[in-house]
Amino acid sequence: MSSLRNDSIESKSEKQIVLNPSPRERARILRKIDWHLLPLVTVFYLFSYLDRAIIGIYLILLVDHPLRSSSGYAKVGGMATNLHLTGFRYNIAAAVFFIPHGFAEVPSNIALKLLRPSRWIPSIMVAWGIVSTLMCLVRSYQSLVVARVFLGLTEAGLFPGVNYYICLWYPRSERSKRIAIFFSSASVAGAFSGLLAYGIERMEGVGGLHGWQWIFCLEGTATVLVATLSFFFMHDYPETAKFLTESERSYIIDVLKQDSNNLSSRFDTQFVWQAIKDYKTYVLILVHIGYPVLLFISRALSELMIRLLVPGFAISLFTPTIINELGYSAAHAQLLSVPPFAAGCIATIIVGIYSDKHNLRGPYIIGGALVSLVGYILLYCSVRAGPSYVGVCLAATGYYPTIPIIMAWTGSNAGGDLKRGVVLAMVGFSNLGGICSSFIYIDPPRFHLGHGTIMGFLSLAIITSLFAMWDYNRLNKKKEAQCLAENIGDDREYEFEDMGDTSPLFRYTI
Repeated sequence: MSSLRNDSIESKSEKQIVLNPSPRERARILRKIDWHLLPLVTVFYLFSYLDRAIIGIYLILLVDHPLRSSSGYAKVGGMATNLHLTGFRYNIAAAVFFIPHGFAEVPSNIALKLLRPSRWIPSIMVAWGIVSTLMCLVRSYQSLVVARVFLGLTEAGLFPGVNYYICLWYPRSERSKRIAIFFSSASVAGAFSGLLAYGIERMEGVGGLHGWQWIFCLEGTATVLVATLSFFFMHDYPETAKFLTESERSYIIDVLKQDSNNLSSRFDTQFVWQAIKDYKTYVLILVHIGYPVLLFISRALSELMIRLLVPGFAISLFTPTIINELGYSAAHAQLLSVPPFAAGCIATIIVGIYSDKHNLRGPYIIGGALVSLVGYILLYCSVRAGPSYVGVCLAATGYYPTIPIIMAWTGSNAGGDLKRGVVLAMVGFSNLGGICSSFIYIDPPRFHLGHGTIMGFLSLAIITSLFAMWDYNRLNKKKEAQCLAENIGDDREYEFEDMGDTSPLFRYTI
């Protein structure tokens, strides 16, 4: 009896500690969640980015066999040779990926809400892994284009899905660093793909396959294996997390409810329509948009925001080619493409940590845009390899940290569970900007068209992010005045549970 009483006292004491935790205890619980969530989703995105961007490394494999396209662009062996990727064929094959990718993200996040994350996310990963594996069988340019379309379709749901998944586990002030950690795998993938390409030359002809066929086969197979294992190791929601104690689970659930002002988390199509009809959704879509946005500048200035997707796709698709054009061999070009991505990885995590620490998003996006802009100015103006290489490093260092900050900003400022998921997915329309990035690097060795286009987007990013910060601050002051005038407090939050971020109790992150 005494033992049972002592256990009861210890249980009550533990519950009290967790429900009213010290900063150290809160950090311990969040770290516990980190270790069970982040490694898996980081590996997911690492494979996703490799599968998506790996096509870019084949342009400069087997440099001893140059080809000249009709435009005078020196493409070199490997895939370009085997599939006759002359003229703009490589650019088209790179671009078609983004069309289904942009339009499939919203249905995918809705499916994620209806189904369990531990079933939906691994399922789409298995699908794109199969597609990637089968890409080793392509024998023509036409079949490559078809395969890229299906790769874009199957891979579309991962990035918005993982961002949505993170929002289901962490309060708004804790998301930026977590998104940064998982997104940093993109820069790791960029570096790893260079090392991978360096080794592919030694697989040429093994088993009667070209090096580029082997990498599709091996990488796609590895993706399917990782996805299959994740069915058994991925956790769905805090409410069902077996690795949390009952008191820890209650604490996290309570924190998330308070953080969301107890806004509705149920599935209802009205929240989908809230996302679609909200003008701020389209402001956030324009966070990532590229060249197509320029067509709408004259009539949509009030909705313009940060355009950073074009620089990102351009970096991942063309960095090895740019370095190769600086005068280095194919193998050395791949190895020299590693440091820019490594710098981007480190900067991503550091900026994510400090963005959460200060609970600010806009200023860090502006800072990243400025660093990247300096890099592109060096690339545009320099005729020597040294300064140009520094420019590549600065461009990657400035670009990579901004995307997780933007996604954290998006998730923080869309109120309500389902609306948040839809808005995070709708920014996927900005993937259509990737089409632009596939066609702007066509004038080597200086690439003035590509660099100049991106410099324009980055300059606009600085201006429009300032506008976004001002607008969110204006809306917050308006809500504070409304709460004061109408005596609205937390005791009335259930009156506004279906209003999403238009609730007078909801505050936007600047």
